[in-house]
Amino acid sequence: MSRTLVLLRHGKSGYPEGILDHERPLAPRGDRQAALAGRWMREEGLTVDAVLCSTARRTRETLARTGVDAPAQFFDDLYDASPSTILETIRMHAPESAHTLLVVGHVPGMPATALALAPDGDVPDFPTSAYAVLTVGVAWEQIGLAVDPDAHLVGVRVPR
Repeated sequence: MSRTLVLLRHGKSGYPEGILDHERPLAPRGDRQAALAGRWMREEGLTVDAVLCSTARRTRETLARTGVDAPAQFFDDLYDASPSTILETIRMHAPESAHTLLVVGHVPGMPATALALAPDGDVPDFPTSAYAVLTVGVAWEQIGLAVDPDAHLVGVRVPR
């Protein structure tokens, strides 16, 4: 049973005065980055079946700009989440029928989760709109509970 996990960091956000961090929008550069990330995913043949996304405005806008058209669920727990929280959210909410799952979140959670699943992988700098592609060999409800010898980091893409 091989599945694909895509961990996407939100696009470059703006810093409007008086706006709380959770409600920061994407900057124009973030709009372009997110659209490019979505195009690259499609060019790589990544057909996303389901999405788990942070409730932060910049993650929701990133998802919209990618053009990924898959059922999405939004979780407060993914905002500034640790790898253990991200993996728990996947275990609890990823549809078992999903072959390819996209998780949209933040740093340091996205690259740290990639390293937690595939510690031998090379996760370089993880700038805005970067995404890691991993293959995993367990059901979503089992991800991260034990060492998965079939988990591999396929690569990290940095849309620029």
